[in-house]
Amino acid sequence: MTSTTTEVMDNPRAERVKAVARLANRKGRENSGQFLVEGPQAVREALRSHGAGRDIIRAVYTVPGFIESHPEFDQLLRQAHVTARLVTGEVLLAMADTQSPQGILAVVSIHQPELSEVLGTKPQLIAVLCRVQDPGNAGTILRAADAAGADAVVLTKGSVDIYNPKAVRSTVGSLFHLPVLSNIEFDHLVAATKTSGIQVLAADGYAAHNLDALQDQAVLRAHNPGASALESDAPVLEAPSMWLFGNEGQGLDEQEKARADFRVAVPLYGVAESLNVGTAATVCLYGSARAQHAAKA
Repeated sequence: MTSTTTEVMDNPRAERVKAVARLANRKGRENSGQFLVEGPQAVREALRSHGAGRDIIRAVYTVPGFIESHPEFDQLLRQAHVTARLVTGEVLLAMADTQSPQGILAVVSIHQPELSEVLGTKPQLIAVLCRVQDPGNAGTILRAADAAGADAVVLTKGSVDIYNPKAVRSTVGSLFHLPVLSNIEFDHLVAATKTSGIQVLAADGYAAHNLDALQDQAVLRAHNPGASALESDAPVLEAPSMWLFGNEGQGLDEQEKARADFRVAVPLYGVAESLNVGTAATVCLYGSARAQHAAKA
C-alpha cells in the first residue's frame, strides 16, 4: 500500500475542493458531519487516533514533497490504512481556512459520544465550558484538560463550535485525545453528573473556598488519611469532580453557580483583578489532578 496517490489534483475550482472548503462554515460541517484539520501536528494526532481504531479520517490531502520531508507521515498513513491525495499548493490553499496550511490537511468525521457513555466510564475529572465563546480559550482549556489527564471536556449550549477551524487549531491535537461533548444542555449535564456521584465545582473568583487551601487540605489527607478536613462542608479535591468554567466577559451566571455543589476561587496575590478563563481552568484542573494522583500514591 502506498501512502500517497500518484495523480496530483490541480483544479482549485473542482467540486471536491469546494466541498472541503465548505467545512470552514458551520452549515457545511452540520450537513456533512465532518470538519477540517490543518497542519502537521493536528493531522498527526488525527491519524494516530484513526490508527488506534476510531475510524475518523475521511481524506488526507498533501502537497508533493511533504511526505518526503516529513517521513513519519508515511508510517502514520500506512498504519492508519489511509492514502493521502496529492494536490497542488493552489488547491490546498483553496481548501484551507488559513493562508498557511503547512502542506497537509485532513477531513475528519465529527464523533460525539453520549453523555451516558462518558459517565459510564466512572470519570474522575471533567472540564465544562459554560458559554465560552473564544476559540483560543476553548482550545487552551481543552489542552489543559488533556494535559491534566481529564476524562472528558463538555461544551454547553452557547459555547463556541469546537469544530470550527480556529478552535480545532487552538487545541493543537488534544481534540483527538479525550471525549469532547458539544452543545450540551446545562441542567441535564449537572443532573446526570450528580446522579453519578461526581461533585460539581464552579470556578468563581468571589467564592469563599480557596483553591490553595483546598490543595493544602488534600496534601494533608494524602500524608495522613485519617486527618479531618481543615474546614467543614468543603470540596474534596481528590474526589471525582466536574469543574464549571464561565463565559469570558460574564463568568458563570447565577443559575450555573447555584447548581454547583461548591464554588471555588483561585487566589490572586498580585494586583490583577481576574484571570483569563483559560488560565483559571488550567490552575483548577491541575489542582484536582494533583490531589487525585497524590491520593492514589
